Amino acid sequence: MSAFNTLIAGFSLGLGLILAIGAQNAFVLKQGIRKHHVFWICLCCAVSDALLIVAGVGGFASLMALYPWIDPLTRYGGALFLLAYAVLSFKDAIYDESAMDYSAAEKPQSLRSALLVCLAFTWLNPHVYLDTLVLIGSVSTQYAEQRELFALGAVTASFVFFFSLGFGARYLGPLFAKPQAWRYLNIFVGCTMLAIATGLVL
Repeated sequence: MSAFNTLIAGFSLGLGLILAIGAQNAFVLKQGIRKHHVFWICLCCAVSDALLIVAGVGGFASLMALYPWIDPLTRYGGALFLLAYAVLSFKDAIYDESAMDYSAAEKPQSLRSALLVCLAFTWLNPHVYLDTLVLIGSVSTQYAEQRELFALGAVTASFVFFFSLGFGARYLGPLFAKPQAWRYLNIFVGCTMLAIATGLVL
C-alpha cells in the first residue's frame, strides 16, 4: 500500500472515531461558541489524542490487557465526572442567567480551570482508550512498516477536527446572542453527559 493511502486510512479512521458529538466534543463546542480559550482547548484535545494514538500504535494496548483493573477504574471514574458535569449544566440552564447571557462570553473562566476540565473529559473517558489504544492500535498492525504513517494520519485527523470544531463554533455566535439558546445548549450538554455516564456503568 502506498504511503498516501496509509495516511488516508489513518486519517479516515481517526476522524470517524471522534466525529460523533460526545462529552469532549460538546465541551469544545461550548467553549468555541463562548470564545473561551479556544486555541488552548483545541490544542489540549488534539495533543492528548496524539499521545494516546502514538501509545496505541506503539503497543500500549497490550499493557491494558495485562492489568484488567484499568477498565473499571476509568469507567466508573469517568461516569462520576460526567454525572457531576451534567448536574452543573442543568443547574446553569435553570438558575444561572448570566451563563446564558451572550455578553457573559466576555467573562471567561481561567485558562487553568478550562484546561483541567478539558483534560478530565479526555483522560477520564474510557471510550477514548478503546478508540485510540485498542482500536487504532490494533488496526495499525495491518500496515507493518507503515504504522508510523498510519498514526500520523490519525493524529492529523484529531488536529483538523478539534480546531475546526472549536473555531467553527464561533459562527454560531449570533444564534447564541439569545439567552434561550444558551438554556437549550446547557440542556443538550447535560443530556449528552448524562447519557454517556449511564452508558459507562450499564
